[in-house]
Amino acid sequence: MANTVSNAPSEQTAEPRQDTASANSRGDAQGLSATRLNGRHRLVVAFTFFSMFFGAGNLIFPPLMGAQAQSAALPATIGFIISAVGLPILGVLAVASAGGFEHLASRVSPKFAAMLAFVIIMAIGPCFAIPRTATTSYEMAITPFVGENNRLALLLYSIVFFALSFLLSQHPEKLSKSLGRFMGPLLLVLIAVMFVSCIFIGHGALGKPFGDYANGSLVYGFVNGYQTMDLLAALYFGIVISANISQFGVTDTKANRHETGIAGAGAGILLILIYAALSFIGAVSGSIKSANGKDDTGATVLTNLTTSAFGSIGTAFVGLIFVLACFNVCTGLISTCATYFENTFPTVFGHPVKYRAWSVFFAVFSFIVSNAGLSAIITVSLPVLGALYPIAIILVLLNLVEKPFSSKFPRVYFWTVLLVALFTIFDCIVKLLAVFGLPMTSVSRALATLPLYDAQLTWLIPAAAGIVIGVIDSAIRSRHQAK
Repeated sequence: MANTVSNAPSEQTAEPRQDTASANSRGDAQGLSATRLNGRHRLVVAFTFFSMFFGAGNLIFPPLMGAQAQSAALPATIGFIISAVGLPILGVLAVASAGGFEHLASRVSPKFAAMLAFVIIMAIGPCFAIPRTATTSYEMAITPFVGENNRLALLLYSIVFFALSFLLSQHPEKLSKSLGRFMGPLLLVLIAVMFVSCIFIGHGALGKPFGDYANGSLVYGFVNGYQTMDLLAALYFGIVISANISQFGVTDTKANRHETGIAGAGAGILLILIYAALSFIGAVSGSIKSANGKDDTGATVLTNLTTSAFGSIGTAFVGLIFVLACFNVCTGLISTCATYFENTFPTVFGHPVKYRAWSVFFAVFSFIVSNAGLSAIITVSLPVLGALYPIAIILVLLNLVEKPFSSKFPRVYFWTVLLVALFTIFDCIVKLLAVFGLPMTSVSRALATLPLYDAQLTWLIPAAAGIVIGVIDSAIRSRHQAK
């Protein structure tokens, strides 16, 4: 997930304004707006779409999946692509068609929309995504040279990392003109180099899948795709993509949605190719040196491969790329979260709180969380994402059937989201207590007996019940209103 939530529109400003002017002049003459983008503009929008999703975090999960799935890497990758590519693109389309995330979530209730927005911002910001940028870059750039579990090195590195990121976040427009334009291509070149190296590097045959991938690799790949957090980010990106397309002159609603779909397809193809390559890289790396799913991460898997292929020089180069990429993402996310909080909470306990104060808070908060280490952040984030993702999936899917179904039975939004949230949040609490050493053994055992629980898809049952209840409730309310 990249940092262009706040920067993407500004990067497009100069050129789109010129095109918009010409498009508007044509529209004034003909009484119509443009109905399609030309090929060059479609490519620009598709790459903008791609850059908004792809950050350093997206680099670390497919390799670990491939390292553990081994010979079952293909079905695991398919499952991962469904949740890490398909769902986010559907999310962008859903938000664009709804006119913004707030409008989409308000179909449940306005208070729910505000609460969910807050939780998502915290998840893709200071609780998980921002700290992960420091720990990921540390593991790629520093760990190979100072060794594992060097807490002092992580502390010093994260202090410098967040201090510099905070300073640069005060001028985000300069970031988009420097790092933002080069890091995407550099990361793509890096992946291509590693992929080609895997074809020619000597390695043994892929082994049997182990860990969670020993059984049901496709399903676990799907669940592991939650870790990219891209569906949650897509709930904010959709309106940005739609606005960028409008800047090119396509203001007609139907045409705009069509172009959003084309841009999403282009970005999706890029993501599919890259995730497939990263999964293959991870599988090859795992055949060279086995990865421990509890202690190792995708960063470790990539380091194992680059060290084997290029030695310390290659590892240092890869580490430098990760530092720059993570720094870029971190700076953008700090500015995004600070902007959101400045607009949403302009005062705290009666005192005004400006952008700079919020950015200080998020930098310090993220620094503290980052020193828990990458493995700890991932371990804690998975139950939380397991609670949020089903809710987001329900909102997106109900929006996709808005005209033929959801609009006729509007109460399905409330009941489906309510029942799904009750289950996923309760399950999240139980898992988090276990992570922090307070297991509810009897409750965990009871949950484990539920259908589809091992596949982490039990939420489909309350979702189905919510749809049925929502249809009945809507029908009853409709009859009362008719009377």
